[in-house]
Amino acid sequence: MLLMVSMLMTLTTAMAQDNNTPLREGQGEAPTFVPMVKVGKALDNGDSIKYVEMNNVYVYAPLQFKNEKQRRTYDRTVYNVKKVLPIAKEVNRAIIETYEYLETLPDDKARREHMKFVEKSIKAEYTPKMKKLTLTQGKLLIKLVYRETNSSTYDLVKVFFGTGRAMFYQSFAWMFGASLKKVYDPEGKDKLTERVVRMVEAGQL
Repeated sequence: MLLMVSMLMTLTTAMAQDNNTPLREGQGEAPTFVPMVKVGKALDNGDSIKYVEMNNVYVYAPLQFKNEKQRRTYDRTVYNVKKVLPIAKEVNRAIIETYEYLETLPDDKARREHMKFVEKSIKAEYTPKMKKLTLTQGKLLIKLVYRETNSSTYDLVKVFFGTGRAMFYQSFAWMFGASLKKVYDPEGKDKLTERVVRMVEAGQL
């Protein structure tokens, strides 16, 4: 979650980048996919039956593009999801790890000191990575963070840093046409993105 601060600080850099840059062979992050083959046994009326558990496979109707522009928009969505989905998942892991560690600290002072240390470390690690994102990818990251954490970036910043910081960063993002309050709607306007995300997670794209 704390890398959201770095993201906001680098949105100005993203504004200078053209999000219609043609895709290049090998460009982008690897899909967020961990192959899984689990072999086990189950009892059925006293008999031991072997089973194999594998990754989900999603089957969708083929997409029909009205024109080349629509096809390129879809290709760009796939590219952008592959680029930012791993970061969104890292954010979720960071939230869980940070929250669990904060619970072990004795008082608010110790928690505040730890948060300062974590924020500094996250900025140092992720600022170079965030600078490589376009504004479109930054907006997508905000939505995918919601998908992974079930909370808006605004609410996450508010919980960890307070209302004042959350309002400040929201105002900063708004200046560049973004919003930390964006939610993810997998059954509505983000339906195509959800399709892409699921297929990327399953290793099908």
